Amino acid sequence: MKKKYKASGIIINLFFCIGSLLFILPFVLIIAASFTKESALVSEGYKLIPSVFSIEAYKYVFRSPQQLLDSYKITIIYSFLATFLGVIVMSMLAYPLSRPNYKYKKIVTFFIFFTMLFSGGLVPSYIWITRYLHMGDTIWVYIFPFLVNAFHVIVIRTFFQGLPQALMESAKIDGASELQTFFKIVLPLSKPVIATISLLTLLARWNDWNTALIYIKSSNLYSLQYLLQKILREAEFVKNMADSAPVAGVNLDVSNLPSITIRFAMCMVAAGPMLVVFPFFQKYFAKGLTVGAVKG
Repeated sequence: MKKKYKASGIIINLFFCIGSLLFILPFVLIIAASFTKESALVSEGYKLIPSVFSIEAYKYVFRSPQQLLDSYKITIIYSFLATFLGVIVMSMLAYPLSRPNYKYKKIVTFFIFFTMLFSGGLVPSYIWITRYLHMGDTIWVYIFPFLVNAFHVIVIRTFFQGLPQALMESAKIDGASELQTFFKIVLPLSKPVIATISLLTLLARWNDWNTALIYIKSSNLYSLQYLLQKILREAEFVKNMADSAPVAGVNLDVSNLPSITIRFAMCMVAAGPMLVVFPFFQKYFAKGLTVGAVKG
Protein backbone atom coordinates (compact mmCIF):
# COMPACT_ATOMS: atom_id res chain seq x y z
CA MET A 1 0.00 0.00 0.00
CA LYS A 2 2.83 2.32 0.92
CA LYS A 3 4.69 1.54 -2.32
CA LYS A 4 1.54 2.16 -4.39
CA TYR A 5 1.03 5.48 -2.61
CA LYS A 6 4.63 6.50 -3.22
CA ALA A 7 4.45 5.50 -6.89
CA SER A 8 1.19 7.39 -7.45
CA GLY A 9 2.59 10.41 -5.59
CA ILE A 10 5.68 10.45 -7.80
CA ILE A 11 3.57 10.22 -10.95
CA ILE A 12 1.29 13.06 -9.82
CA ASN A 13 4.24 15.26 -8.85
CA LEU A 14 5.96 14.52 -12.15
CA PHE A 15 2.79 15.36 -14.06
CA PHE A 16 2.45 18.75 -12.34
CA CYS A 17 6.17 19.49 -12.79
CA ILE A 18 5.84 18.90 -16.53
CA GLY A 19 2.67 20.99 -16.61
CA SER A 20 4.44 23.83 -14.79
CA LEU A 21 7.34 23.70 -17.25
CA LEU A 22 4.91 23.96 -20.15
CA PHE A 23 3.75 27.29 -18.73
CA ILE A 24 7.15 28.57 -17.56
CA LEU A 25 9.30 27.73 -20.60
CA PRO A 26 7.37 29.93 -23.09
CA PHE A 27 7.75 32.87 -20.71
CA VAL A 28 11.49 32.22 -20.36
CA LEU A 29 11.68 31.95 -24.15
CA ILE A 30 10.06 35.38 -24.52
CA ILE A 31 12.58 36.91 -22.10
CA ALA A 32 15.49 35.28 -23.93
CA ALA A 33 14.20 36.37 -27.35
CA SER A 34 13.81 39.96 -26.18
CA PHE A 35 17.52 40.03 -25.25
CA THR A 36 18.72 38.32 -28.45
CA LYS A 37 20.20 40.15 -31.41
CA GLU A 38 17.76 40.33 -34.31
CA SER A 39 20.07 38.70 -36.87
CA ALA A 40 20.93 35.85 -34.48
CA LEU A 41 17.25 35.22 -33.78
CA VAL A 42 16.47 35.05 -37.51
CA SER A 43 19.39 32.78 -38.40
CA GLU A 44 19.49 30.49 -35.33
CA GLY A 45 15.91 30.51 -34.13
CA TYR A 46 14.60 30.75 -30.58
CA LYS A 47 16.76 29.62 -27.67
CA LEU A 48 16.30 29.61 -23.91
CA ILE A 49 19.69 31.31 -23.55
CA PRO A 50 20.51 34.18 -25.97
CA SER A 51 23.31 33.19 -28.34
CA VAL A 52 24.12 36.84 -29.05
CA PHE A 53 23.05 39.17 -26.23
CA SER A 54 21.53 42.49 -27.29
CA ILE A 55 19.34 45.21 -25.79
CA GLU A 56 18.56 46.95 -29.08
CA ALA A 57 14.88 46.05 -28.81
CA TYR A 58 14.62 47.69 -25.38
CA LYS A 59 16.57 50.72 -26.61
CA TYR A 60 14.02 51.17 -29.38
CA VAL A 61 11.07 50.78 -27.00
CA PHE A 62 12.61 53.24 -24.50
CA ARG A 63 13.84 55.72 -27.11
CA SER A 64 11.29 58.24 -25.73
CA PRO A 65 11.45 57.49 -21.98
CA GLN A 66 9.30 60.45 -20.93
CA GLN A 67 6.47 59.41 -23.25
CA LEU A 68 6.69 55.84 -21.94
CA LEU A 69 6.66 57.00 -18.32
CA ASP A 70 3.64 59.22 -19.02
CA SER A 71 1.80 56.28 -20.58
CA TYR A 72 2.72 54.08 -17.60
CA LYS A 73 1.38 56.74 -15.23
CA ILE A 74 -1.87 57.20 -17.15
CA THR A 75 -2.40 53.43 -17.43
CA ILE A 76 -1.72 52.82 -13.73
CA ILE A 77 -4.07 55.63 -12.66
CA TYR A 78 -7.03 54.68 -14.79
CA SER A 79 -6.56 50.91 -14.37
CA PHE A 80 -6.62 50.96 -10.58
CA LEU A 81 -9.26 53.70 -10.34
CA ALA A 82 -11.52 51.93 -12.86
CA THR A 83 -11.03 48.63 -11.00
CA PHE A 84 -11.89 50.14 -7.62
CA LEU A 85 -14.96 52.03 -8.84
CA GLY A 86 -16.07 49.15 -11.07
CA VAL A 87 -15.96 46.57 -8.29
CA ILE A 88 -17.92 48.87 -5.96
CA VAL A 89 -20.59 49.61 -8.58
CA MET A 90 -20.92 45.99 -9.73
CA SER A 91 -21.09 44.72 -6.15
CA MET A 92 -23.79 47.24 -5.24
CA LEU A 93 -25.71 46.23 -8.36
CA ALA A 94 -25.33 42.53 -7.62
CA TYR A 95 -26.35 42.80 -3.95
CA PRO A 96 -30.08 43.57 -4.40
CA LEU A 97 -30.26 40.98 -7.19
CA SER A 98 -29.09 38.35 -4.69
CA ARG A 99 -31.76 39.20 -2.11
CA PRO A 100 -34.94 37.07 -2.31
CA ASN A 101 -37.18 39.98 -1.23
CA TYR A 102 -36.25 42.26 -4.15
CA LYS A 103 -39.27 41.98 -6.43
CA TYR A 104 -37.69 43.51 -9.57
CA LYS A 105 -34.63 41.26 -9.63
CA LYS A 106 -35.85 39.12 -12.56
CA ILE A 107 -36.49 42.15 -14.76
CA VAL A 108 -33.16 43.81 -13.87
CA THR A 109 -31.28 40.51 -14.35
CA PHE A 110 -32.88 40.14 -17.79
CA PHE A 111 -31.72 43.60 -18.87
CA ILE A 112 -28.21 42.89 -17.59
CA PHE A 113 -28.09 39.56 -19.41
CA PHE A 114 -29.52 41.21 -22.56
CA THR A 115 -26.45 43.47 -22.79
CA MET A 116 -24.26 40.36 -22.98
CA LEU A 117 -26.01 39.37 -26.22
CA PHE A 118 -26.59 42.74 -27.91
CA SER A 119 -24.88 46.12 -27.85
CA GLY A 120 -25.55 49.50 -29.38
CA GLY A 121 -22.51 49.31 -31.64
CA LEU A 122 -19.39 51.42 -32.07
CA VAL A 123 -20.92 54.45 -33.83
CA PRO A 124 -23.72 55.09 -31.27
CA SER A 125 -21.21 54.54 -28.45
CA TYR A 126 -18.79 57.03 -29.99
CA ILE A 127 -21.50 59.66 -30.45
CA TRP A 128 -22.81 59.13 -26.91
CA ILE A 129 -19.37 59.30 -25.26
CA THR A 130 -17.93 62.23 -27.26
CA ARG A 131 -20.94 64.44 -28.08
CA TYR A 132 -23.18 63.97 -25.04
CA LEU A 133 -20.87 62.86 -22.22
CA HIS A 134 -17.94 65.01 -23.49
CA MET A 135 -15.37 62.46 -22.36
CA GLY A 136 -13.45 62.24 -25.63
CA ASP A 137 -9.72 62.92 -25.25
CA THR A 138 -9.92 62.83 -21.43
CA ILE A 139 -8.75 60.28 -18.89
CA TRP A 140 -12.39 59.69 -17.87
CA VAL A 141 -13.10 57.89 -21.13
CA TYR A 142 -10.94 55.03 -19.85
CA ILE A 143 -13.00 54.74 -16.65
CA PHE A 144 -16.72 55.56 -16.68
CA PRO A 145 -17.97 53.94 -19.93
CA PHE A 146 -16.61 50.55 -18.81
CA LEU A 147 -17.44 50.44 -15.10
CA VAL A 148 -19.94 47.57 -15.34
CA ASN A 149 -19.40 44.17 -16.91
CA ALA A 150 -22.59 42.10 -17.13
CA PHE A 151 -20.85 38.75 -16.69
CA HIS A 152 -19.01 39.99 -13.61
CA VAL A 153 -22.28 41.23 -12.09
CA ILE A 154 -23.84 37.78 -12.53
CA VAL A 155 -20.79 36.08 -10.98
CA ILE A 156 -20.88 38.40 -7.95
CA ARG A 157 -24.66 38.00 -7.58
CA THR A 158 -24.35 34.21 -7.61
CA PHE A 159 -21.62 34.35 -4.96
CA PHE A 160 -23.76 36.62 -2.77
CA GLN A 161 -26.65 34.15 -3.07
CA GLY A 162 -24.44 31.48 -1.52
CA LEU A 163 -23.86 33.51 1.66
CA PRO A 164 -25.93 32.54 4.72
CA GLN A 165 -29.17 34.54 4.63
CA ALA A 166 -29.38 34.23 8.41
CA LEU A 167 -26.57 36.77 8.72
CA MET A 168 -28.52 39.39 6.76
CA GLU A 169 -31.69 38.68 8.74
CA SER A 170 -29.90 38.96 12.09
CA ALA A 171 -28.32 42.25 10.97
CA LYS A 172 -31.76 43.55 10.02
CA ILE A 173 -33.14 42.54 13.43
CA ASP A 174 -30.26 44.43 15.08
CA GLY A 175 -31.30 47.56 13.17
CA ALA A 176 -28.65 47.57 10.43
CA SER A 177 -29.58 49.28 7.18
CA GLU A 178 -29.04 47.62 3.79
CA LEU A 179 -25.87 49.68 3.22
CA GLN A 180 -24.48 48.68 6.61
CA THR A 181 -25.30 45.03 5.91
CA PHE A 182 -23.63 45.28 2.50
CA PHE A 183 -20.41 46.98 3.63
CA LYS A 184 -19.97 45.37 7.05
CA ILE A 185 -21.20 41.81 6.46
CA VAL A 186 -21.49 40.93 2.77
CA LEU A 187 -18.28 42.49 1.43
CA PRO A 188 -15.96 41.10 4.17
CA LEU A 189 -17.34 37.60 3.49
CA SER A 190 -16.90 37.99 -0.28
CA LYS A 191 -13.13 38.46 -0.52
CA PRO A 192 -12.63 35.57 -2.99
CA VAL A 193 -15.10 36.86 -5.59
CA ILE A 194 -14.12 40.51 -5.05
CA ALA A 195 -10.44 39.67 -5.53
CA THR A 196 -11.23 37.59 -8.62
CA ILE A 197 -13.36 40.28 -10.28
CA SER A 198 -10.77 42.92 -9.32
CA LEU A 199 -8.04 40.95 -11.06
CA LEU A 200 -10.12 40.33 -14.18
CA THR A 201 -11.14 44.01 -14.36
CA LEU A 202 -7.59 45.19 -13.76
CA LEU A 203 -6.24 42.95 -16.53
CA ALA A 204 -8.93 44.12 -18.95
CA ARG A 205 -8.21 47.79 -18.22
CA TRP A 206 -4.44 47.32 -18.31
CA ASN A 207 -4.52 45.55 -21.69
CA ASP A 208 -6.97 48.01 -23.27
CA TRP A 209 -5.56 49.83 -26.29
CA ASN A 210 -8.72 50.16 -28.39
CA THR A 211 -10.11 52.99 -26.25
CA ALA A 212 -7.06 55.17 -26.87
CA LEU A 213 -7.19 54.39 -30.58
CA ILE A 214 -10.80 55.59 -30.89
CA TYR A 215 -11.16 58.38 -28.32
CA ILE A 216 -7.70 59.80 -27.51
CA LYS A 217 -5.87 62.43 -29.59
CA SER A 218 -3.43 63.92 -27.07
CA SER A 219 -0.15 62.01 -26.81
CA ASN A 220 0.08 62.70 -23.06
CA LEU A 221 -3.07 60.59 -22.59
CA TYR A 222 -1.89 57.55 -24.57
CA SER A 223 -2.30 54.29 -22.71
CA LEU A 224 0.72 52.03 -22.41
CA GLN A 225 -0.70 49.36 -24.71
CA TYR A 226 -1.61 51.88 -27.41
CA LEU A 227 1.83 53.50 -27.22
CA LEU A 228 3.52 50.11 -27.63
CA GLN A 229 1.25 49.33 -30.59
CA LYS A 230 2.23 52.69 -32.10
CA ILE A 231 5.93 51.96 -31.63
CA LEU A 232 5.53 48.55 -33.27
CA ARG A 233 3.66 50.01 -36.25
CA GLU A 234 6.36 52.64 -36.73
CA ALA A 235 9.10 50.01 -36.64
CA GLU A 236 7.26 47.86 -39.19
CA PHE A 237 6.66 50.91 -41.41
CA VAL A 238 10.37 51.85 -41.39
CA LYS A 239 11.31 48.24 -42.14
CA ASN A 240 8.87 48.07 -45.07
CA MET A 241 10.15 51.39 -46.41
CA ALA A 242 13.70 50.07 -46.23
CA ASP A 243 12.71 46.95 -48.18
CA SER A 244 11.14 49.03 -50.95
CA ALA A 245 13.76 51.80 -50.94
CA PRO A 246 16.34 50.04 -53.20
CA VAL A 247 13.71 49.91 -55.93
CA ALA A 248 13.53 53.70 -55.80
CA GLY A 249 17.32 53.99 -55.80
CA VAL A 250 17.60 54.89 -52.10
CA ASN A 251 19.66 52.87 -49.62
CA LEU A 252 18.50 52.83 -46.00
CA ASP A 253 20.53 51.10 -43.32
CA VAL A 254 18.10 49.42 -40.94
CA SER A 255 20.27 46.47 -40.02
CA ASN A 256 20.13 47.42 -36.33
CA LEU A 257 16.41 48.12 -36.34
CA PRO A 258 14.58 45.33 -34.47
CA SER A 259 11.28 44.13 -35.87
CA ILE A 260 10.88 40.68 -34.30
CA THR A 261 12.67 41.11 -30.96
CA ILE A 262 10.79 44.34 -30.33
CA ARG A 263 7.58 42.33 -30.03
CA PHE A 264 9.05 40.29 -27.17
CA ALA A 265 10.49 43.39 -25.49
CA MET A 266 7.05 44.99 -25.66
CA CYS A 267 5.54 41.90 -24.02
CA MET A 268 7.92 42.27 -21.09
CA VAL A 269 7.37 46.01 -20.75
CA ALA A 270 3.59 45.60 -20.81
CA ALA A 271 3.30 42.46 -18.67
CA GLY A 272 5.86 43.32 -15.98
CA PRO A 273 3.57 45.13 -13.48
CA MET A 274 0.81 42.53 -13.84
CA LEU A 275 3.27 39.75 -13.02
CA VAL A 276 3.93 41.53 -9.72
CA VAL A 277 0.23 42.05 -8.95
CA PHE A 278 -1.05 38.56 -9.83
CA PRO A 279 0.45 36.62 -6.85
CA PHE A 280 -1.56 38.79 -4.42
CA PHE A 281 -4.83 37.65 -6.06
CA GLN A 282 -3.86 34.06 -6.83
CA LYS A 283 -5.13 32.42 -3.63
CA TYR A 284 -8.60 33.94 -4.16
CA PHE A 285 -8.80 33.54 -7.93
CA ALA A 286 -9.87 29.90 -8.37
CA LYS A 287 -12.26 29.87 -5.42
CA GLY A 288 -13.97 33.14 -6.32
CA LEU A 289 -14.49 32.30 -9.97
CA THR A 290 -15.69 28.72 -9.53
CA VAL A 291 -18.01 29.36 -6.59
CA GLY A 292 -19.41 32.52 -8.18
CA ALA A 293 -20.01 30.94 -11.57
CA VAL A 294 -21.26 27.45 -10.66
CA LYS A 295 -23.60 27.96 -7.72
CA GLY A 296 -27.23 28.78 -8.38
